[in-house]
Amino acid sequence: MANIKSAVKRNKQADVRNARNRAVKSTVLSASKKVSAAIEGGNKDEAEKEFSSYTSQLDKACKKGVIAKNTSSRKKSRVSASIAKMA
Repeated sequence: MANIKSAVKRNKQADVRNARNRAVKSTVLSASKKVSAAIEGGNKDEAEKEFSSYTSQLDKACKKGVIAKNTSSRKKSRVSASIAKMA
């Protein structure tokens, strides 16, 4: 455990940020699972609806700095391609 006041504060800030980032990543993962389930089920309308929600969650996570911009773009592109194949 840290003995210096500034180090104690840094540890507290790191814990808060870690929890916040984990929560954001969790919502992104949940949205990803919903899209994957819709794709597996073969329901294109449901998949497109869930994809919209998924992209929104990815953009929010990217804006908050939890995931990188290119990572967000790559994930959106791959899911979009898999939905397009469903036609």
